[in-house]
Amino acid sequence: MNRHRRSAVALRHVAFEDLGLLSSVLDRAGWDVAFCEAAIDDLAHPSIENADLLIVLGGPIGVYEAEAYPFLTREIQLLERRLKQDRPTLGICLGAQLMARALGARVYAGATKEIGWGNITLTEQGAATCLAPLAEDGAAVLHWHGDTFDLPNGAMRLASNAHYENQAFAYGRNALALQFHLEADPRQLEEWYVGHALELAAAGIPVTQLRAATVSVAPQLQDRASRIFGRWVHALD
Repeated sequence: MNRHRRSAVALRHVAFEDLGLLSSVLDRAGWDVAFCEAAIDDLAHPSIENADLLIVLGGPIGVYEAEAYPFLTREIQLLERRLKQDRPTLGICLGAQLMARALGARVYAGATKEIGWGNITLTEQGAATCLAPLAEDGAAVLHWHGDTFDLPNGAMRLASNAHYENQAFAYGRNALALQFHLEADPRQLEEWYVGHALELAAAGIPVTQLRAATVSVAPQLQDRASRIFGRWVHALD
């Protein structure tokens, strides 16, 4: 008998920042995934509100820009309800920042823009979680953000680096927030280079440099993402 497949909703802000390497992990683990477009869909719809898992993806806007992008307020309200109920929730980059804000923490422009592949340092608590493979030699994650956040009350810091103290946190039993991108599929990053062309130019980062760095780390990414995300989704209540 087939195991009952659970429902996951991926809340998307721009088309090219999607589930990437996480997609196959979810499929193998028995999750049916639907996409929701954050800017235009009804975030209070029961299919989103009651999803077994909510994944909030990245995007090129700031949490503090709700006046310009009113849907951000609705996202925060959705996350407030889910996190209060300890319902499975994953936030990536902007998604992590929205989770922090939903938990009452400050989100703000950081001192430096992080774009490119780099390491992170796990806290003692982080090393005991699904993120443990990030302590392996050569483990790299994709950073692509200029904003940061304070650690929410009640949250557990899992990772930091030289630029930002809060790179990942856990909240309750079922919520994980990642400032960096583990899901980024190297085959799809060409779309990121186009979609974020102005940001890359303003930051003085040559696409050729970023592309070469991606090629060097690409062979490790699928296996590491599968181990990390696979462990996390299998542990969900």
